[in-house]
Amino acid sequence: MSKDTEIDMKEVELNELDPEKQPMTGDGQAAAGEKNGSVKLKVPEDEVTFTGLSKEELMKVAGTPGWVRTRWVLLVLFWLGWVGMLAGAIVIIVQAPRCKPIPEMNWWNEGPLYQVPDVDAFSGGLKEFAEKLDSLNQLKVKGLVLGPLHTVQADNENTLNLQAINPVKGKEEDLKAVVEKAQRKGISVVLDLTPNYEGAKPWFSSRLEDTMEKVMVAAEYWLNLGVDGIKISDLTVPSESSDWSRLRAAVQGNRTDDAKKKLLMGAVEGISPSEVAGLVNNTGTDLVLSDLLSTKTKGVERIQALNALHSQQRSIGWAVGAAQHSNLANLGNSSALIRLHQLLVFTAPGTPVFTYGDEIGLQAEQGSKYPTMVWDIEKEPDENSVNTAAEAVRKERLALRKWFKALSDLRVKERSLLHGDYYPLHSSPSSLAFLRSWDQSERFITAVNWGEQSETLALKLAPTVSEEEMQLPATAQVKISSDEDMAEESSVELSKVTLKPGQAVLLQFPYTG
Repeated sequence: MSKDTEIDMKEVELNELDPEKQPMTGDGQAAAGEKNGSVKLKVPEDEVTFTGLSKEELMKVAGTPGWVRTRWVLLVLFWLGWVGMLAGAIVIIVQAPRCKPIPEMNWWNEGPLYQVPDVDAFSGGLKEFAEKLDSLNQLKVKGLVLGPLHTVQADNENTLNLQAINPVKGKEEDLKAVVEKAQRKGISVVLDLTPNYEGAKPWFSSRLEDTMEKVMVAAEYWLNLGVDGIKISDLTVPSESSDWSRLRAAVQGNRTDDAKKKLLMGAVEGISPSEVAGLVNNTGTDLVLSDLLSTKTKGVERIQALNALHSQQRSIGWAVGAAQHSNLANLGNSSALIRLHQLLVFTAPGTPVFTYGDEIGLQAEQGSKYPTMVWDIEKEPDENSVNTAAEAVRKERLALRKWFKALSDLRVKERSLLHGDYYPLHSSPSSLAFLRSWDQSERFITAVNWGEQSETLALKLAPTVSEEEMQLPATAQVKISSDEDMAEESSVELSKVTLKPGQAVLLQFPYTG
């Protein structure tokens, strides 16, 4: 190739445009006078920007008749709407039913009390007791009644020392640890100071004044150490003493509105409902625990006891066996009857009181005064070492505890069961039913049949109850039942509630204003 040819080829290469710099035009040619990659925008010559009205213009417009009328119309509509809403609120308040004032409630009215007369059988002594408080807390226990723990020989007044704990049961620091931990969990602790608790007569047979003096001194001692109350048995004896007012003052003295009250609790046996009412009215005892549900075994008798004492329910404790420090299973020796009596005690108009082990149907063995508490019912056995009979007992105890806990939950949270009014609905030799209601809260009906035959209960209010005071609906819903055929949330006709032998049911229906 000649030299001239090489020069021509180089000029051709230099004159060719890089494809990336080619103008983006339809024919591949750049418009005249435009550079490659430039964008040409057309800007309007006269662009108008709105900046709003000036102050002078606004004032001029605001003063026109049309705007003045508009402002007045809006102002009148605003005030008419405001007055209308106020009038509507007043009408609603006036027409709405007034809430019934809540009665004065003390801590011993807020849930079940749990008695432990033998700390050795319960936990192996006071030192190990604190470890068991979580279990009691799950049962919604509000009060723990401990002991008696003091030292005394049966029927020997000279050995009585109410301020010294029996070394076999534990030490004073162990009791203080139990009290402190229980109180942190919302459980109050009551100490049983029944003097001659291992003898024939709780207050010995003579020198009552000397014994009363010792109880007063001991009460002040233990209350100062932090316990929340004192319990004594055979209340009819000390309440007739000339020193009774001094004992009351030792326990109940210095009460103020902002301070937690100390409980004076007394247990009685073998007296009538009217005599129990007399003790409440005349002795000033905060809580009287009787054995009426244990000794009155007919439905008519039990209804009469409930009728006589329901108006004093904040001072009445109900129990089956606990007044005698015995277990509920001693009276209701089948699982069905244990459930029945648990339901009866929890829903009666007063404070439910149980002895340890009642929640699982525990019963003392032959020759023993108190049963040994069972703690491992939630632990399933090894599959390779299953004892069929023992496993059946464990599952039944677990089911009983679940039933107990469900009832305790209801008792704590439902106002009708907590402090509601009481109305008898039915009674027969082997069955009874009553209604609990409070103001605009859910109503509850307890119906139980401890007889050996099925029974149909026709539930109705007494003729003395007016329709304005209370009315029964045609049906109610099953809340909890021991009868598998009465499923929860199923409907039951109140004119014919049929219960199988040993069965119990708690029904509910809503308030309708």
